[in-house]
Amino acid sequence: MNARWAYIQLQSMIVKRMLANTKRSQVIQQDVLRRKINLCADSRFGRDHGLSKVRNLVDFRRQVPISDFNYVRPYVDDLQRGDTQALFAPKTRLLMFAMSSGTTDKPKYIPVTDEFVRDYKRGWKIWGLKAHKDHIDLATKDYVHLAGDWQHDQTSSGAWCGSISGLAAETRPPIVRRPFIVPHQVGKIGEWTSRQYVTLRLSLPSRRVGMIITANPLTLISLAQLADQSKEVLLRDMRDGTITMPGGGENSLAPELKCRIRPVAKKRIGELEQIVERTGQLLPRDFWPELSVVGVWMGGSVGAFVPEVRKLYGDCAFRDHGLSASEGRMTIPMQDESNAGLLDFTSNFYEFIPIAEYGSENPTLLEAHELEEGESYYILLTNSGGLFRYDIHDVVQCVGFEGQTPLLTFLHKGVHFSNMTGEKLTEYQVATAVREAFTDSEQIMETVLIVPVMGSVPRYTLLVELDAEGKAARLAEAIDAKLSILNCEYDDRLKSRRLLPLVPRVVPSGSWKKLRERKLAERGGTQEQYKHTFLTSTEDVFNNLGISI
Repeated sequence: MNARWAYIQLQSMIVKRMLANTKRSQVIQQDVLRRKINLCADSRFGRDHGLSKVRNLVDFRRQVPISDFNYVRPYVDDLQRGDTQALFAPKTRLLMFAMSSGTTDKPKYIPVTDEFVRDYKRGWKIWGLKAHKDHIDLATKDYVHLAGDWQHDQTSSGAWCGSISGLAAETRPPIVRRPFIVPHQVGKIGEWTSRQYVTLRLSLPSRRVGMIITANPLTLISLAQLADQSKEVLLRDMRDGTITMPGGGENSLAPELKCRIRPVAKKRIGELEQIVERTGQLLPRDFWPELSVVGVWMGGSVGAFVPEVRKLYGDCAFRDHGLSASEGRMTIPMQDESNAGLLDFTSNFYEFIPIAEYGSENPTLLEAHELEEGESYYILLTNSGGLFRYDIHDVVQCVGFEGQTPLLTFLHKGVHFSNMTGEKLTEYQVATAVREAFTDSEQIMETVLIVPVMGSVPRYTLLVELDAEGKAARLAEAIDAKLSILNCEYDDRLKSRRLLPLVPRVVPSGSWKKLRERKLAERGGTQEQYKHTFLTSTEDVFNNLGISI
């Protein structure tokens, strides 16, 4: 403990410095912008956009348009073929490409440079240090981090493609790596259920897990469900010092993992058996009784699943993972039980467009210090991976300030919005209505999808996998009632019969798994990155699921 605690105390100066610098974040943002420009000025992209001539923000906005990934894709394609100077200065080192599906029809390959990784790690370090400051007991406990594989694929030039979380995990300093009891090699297991089983097999021997970290709450739900479903096999494997991979595959386990598969202490086996005997289940809330912190996304559509995670993981603090994507980390939550995060003003340069002006020819463009509390914005990102004024399609709300620096909550992806009759329905509203409807009915949260259907009188269809039509009908009525409270325009359209009430439609069991696999196959990305949306703006989902409208 002494060495780890001493390290935490020493590094905590980083947090203090960042909080102090919130008072001058406007100046720091200008310095960040200059660094990003210098990183790419002597490249083909830089010459095409006159980056060497940029002296201030006015120049920058004149020279570089607001863009999406398709705009920069030709440069990235050349980068994948080995032409580093397509996007970066000659001495820039490209480490990998972070793969992401996002909202495009083709996978995105986000360039990851040395500076990108430094930015990424600094944000996580601040997140972790602040969590340790608020939960001192973590200094003596174990951690479980569910990271991905940064070597999932390779480009034609040999560059690795995958998840940056895997690279960060693999390159942790030894003193930081020691408490993480699930080694980074687990992230390289391709089959999702097998990866989760190995995670359980290696972490269940410890009753002193104090923190578990992953982005998506659905990952935590499936991990807990697998633990319970596989409890007899897990207990046998721990007694015998073996591992029984779902569907076989034990022989393909990496040597670094095989050497960790050992019999577990009889005392711990006894504890786990008593849990099963007492409760009939094997769930994290019981087998990790000292869990202090769950680090996971709490906002947006997936935030609707957080109540179910709480039931499975017990009475512990939840700290938002932060607004982050393959393109970079954008916020750093600084306290428990809030999905608000401090803008990571030292890592990227940001611009914001008021939500009402998004898509207009000349929208108002704001710097971070110019935001207004209570207002919502689209965020533009300039990072260390060659993305400039990049529209990540995220809608955020400013909920306060620390000095000059805004505190932001993630609301929803901007593309998940529907407006057939002027109701302006957002995914955030739908996710909130769905969560409240399930909570009020004391049902376990289920995955659902609301789809607009045009007709002589438009309507929305609620797609559910519930096994009883009556239950689906009651759920549709409850969601409609919640939406009418959350959205006065929706309520007005229902009352004026310009919209029909929400119509339930039970889809076959396994439909969401089918949809997830289809999207991942089409767009790339990983299971962890996949976020099931609660609202779509088109009827395409019916064709994707093979059902009629």
